[in-house]
Amino acid sequence: MQRRRFIRGSGALCFFGCLNFLPGSCTSGNKEKIRIAGVRSALEKEPLIQPFGFKGGYLSELWQSIAYISSSEGNHAIGLGTQSVLWSDSAVFSNNSETDGNTMMYTITQKALDLIRGMEFTDPVSLLAAILDEVYEEGKRITGRPDLRKTFVLNALVAVDNALWLLYSKEHGISNFDDMIPSEYRNTLSERNEKLAAIPLISYGVTIPQLKETVEDGYFFMKIKIGQPGTQEEMLNKDMERLSALHDALKDIRTPYTSDGKLPYYFDANGRYESKETFLKFLRHAEKIGAAGQIAIVEEPFPEEAEIDVSDIPVRLAADESAHTDSDTLKRIEMGYRAIALKPIAKTLSMSMKIAKAAGDKDIPCFCADLTVNPVLVEWNKNFAARLKSFPGLANLGLVESNGHQNYKNWNQMMSYLPSHNKPWVHVRNGLYYTSEEFFQNGGGIYDSSPHYESFFK
Repeated sequence: MQRRRFIRGSGALCFFGCLNFLPGSCTSGNKEKIRIAGVRSALEKEPLIQPFGFKGGYLSELWQSIAYISSSEGNHAIGLGTQSVLWSDSAVFSNNSETDGNTMMYTITQKALDLIRGMEFTDPVSLLAAILDEVYEEGKRITGRPDLRKTFVLNALVAVDNALWLLYSKEHGISNFDDMIPSEYRNTLSERNEKLAAIPLISYGVTIPQLKETVEDGYFFMKIKIGQPGTQEEMLNKDMERLSALHDALKDIRTPYTSDGKLPYYFDANGRYESKETFLKFLRHAEKIGAAGQIAIVEEPFPEEAEIDVSDIPVRLAADESAHTDSDTLKRIEMGYRAIALKPIAKTLSMSMKIAKAAGDKDIPCFCADLTVNPVLVEWNKNFAARLKSFPGLANLGLVESNGHQNYKNWNQMMSYLPSHNKPWVHVRNGLYYTSEEFFQNGGGIYDSSPHYESFFK
C-alpha cells in the first residue's frame, strides 16, 4: 500500500494541491490576544506493517492529520494529529468502513479549523474550552451518533490544538516546553526525568519469539493487549491462554528498574470485559500461574457506560478512553481507578494538562500512553512524560509508551520528517529514552519547522 497525501484549503478536499487561502477580515482587538487569520488542512495516510488488533477489531492504516494556522501578525504554525477511530469510538469504527470512519474524523478537524478562523485567543486551553461543545455537536451530526464519545472529537482536535500551541509560542517568543506551560499546570508538570521507560505494545498478533526479541532489545515494561475477539467466554479463554504463554516466557527475566526486579505487566483491555466477575476470573488465573504480583496496571477493563465501581479490585486499574475530560477523570477516581493514562497526542495537550492536574491533586499517578503516533507526536508525548512524577514501583523513571516503530510500514521514512531525528533523546537505548539539558531547553525539537509538513502548504 502506498502513502497517500491529501491537501485542503478553504474549499473542497483536493488530491495533491488546490490550496485556497481565505484569511478573515482584520479587526482590532486586545494586543495580548492572538488573531487567527487563516487556516488550512491536509492529511497523509500511513500503511501499517500488518493489521493492528485491539478492542476486538483491526486497523490497516493510520491517517495523519495536518493543521496549518496563521495569525494576523504573519506567523504560522503546523500541528499534527494521528487519527484512531477504533480507539476513540469503537462503535463508529464497527458501523462504518475504516475509510469512512477516518473521513468523519478528518471532517471534524476541518470543521474546527473553519470555526476558529477569524477568532482571537489568549491561550489554547481557553480556546479549546470555548469551542469544544460546538465541535462535539458537529461531530454527532457528522457521525450520525448522538452518543458519540467525546474522545473521538478530542482525537480530531489534536492537530488543531498543537498548531495553536506552536502559534502561541511563536507569538510570545517561546522555544521550550516549560515556558509554554500555563502557570496553573506547572506544579503538575514540574519534574525533569533523566530517563523514560519506553513501553512497547504486545498486540494480539505478537508471537512469543517476537516478545523475547523485544525483551532482548532492553524493553522491560510490557503493554499487553487483552480482550480478544469473540464472545465473553471465548475472549476470556483466549486471554488466559495468552497470559500463560507470555508469563512462561517472561517470568524469570529480571530488570534493575523495578523494586522487586521482575518485569511489570501492563494489560490493556480497552473496555472488552462486560462484567466484574469475568474480569476477576482473569485475575484468578493470573494468581494461579504466579503472574498476579507482576501486574502493574490494567487499563480500562470495563465498558465506560457500565460505570462499574472498581474500588474492591486488587490491582491498580487505569482510566484511559473513559477519562475524556478533567471532570470525567475525577469521576473515574471516585469509582476506584488508581492511575490515569494520559494522551496529549490523542486528547489534545490542552485537555491533558487539565486531566493531569485533576489526577495530581488527588495523588493519582499518571503516565503517557501512545496512539501509534508519528515520530513528531512521540516527542510531544515525551515532553509531557518527562515532567510527570515517577510511576509507583519504578526507580525514578518517567513512563511513556511508543509503538510506532513496531507498526508503521514506513517508520524510518517518517522519522526523517522529524528535524531532530538524529538527536540522542529520539531513540530508545536498552528500553529507555534518555533526556538531556538540550532536550528540555528546546522541547525535544517540537518547535523546529519540518520541511516535509511545510511542503503540504507551499
